[in-house]
Amino acid sequence: MDTQALVTIVPSTFILTILNLFIQMFLMKKFLFKPIRRVLEERQKRADQNIRAAEQEKAEAEAVKAEYTKNMAQAREEAAGILERAKQDASQQADELLQSARNEAQALKAKAESDIRQEKKRALNEAKDEIGGLAMDIAGRVVEREIHEADHRALIDDFLQKVEDAS
Repeated sequence: MDTQALVTIVPSTFILTILNLFIQMFLMKKFLFKPIRRVLEERQKRADQNIRAAEQEKAEAEAVKAEYTKNMAQAREEAAGILERAKQDASQQADELLQSARNEAQALKAKAESDIRQEKKRALNEAKDEIGGLAMDIAGRVVEREIHEADHRALIDDFLQKVEDAS
């Protein structure tokens, strides 16, 4: 057999083969590549949408985080202010209580001093009366005569004045 007969090109077969190739390419393009391209485009659109949504959610999350940080800073400032006001109020109340206690102590001291003065006067008056009575009895027995009441009072007052001046 001739090697040339094996390699020869038959024009009708060559044209039919080329035509068959074009038909297959057309059918593959129409039924295979277009749907695949459509699926790929849809997947690309969905991926782009997901990326945009993720970026938007990330931006929203960052905004929420910034708001949270701002609110926490404000809360800390408010808490510090509340603590400072509470300290000031407590200090003021302590000062008021201390002043009230001092005032009350001064009032009690003044009342006690007044009571002591009144008690001292009463005791002196009682002592005057008792001493006067004793002096009268003694004087009456010693002298055996009676002293008039006015003289008696003058003697007692003079005696008590000397006692007060000595103390």
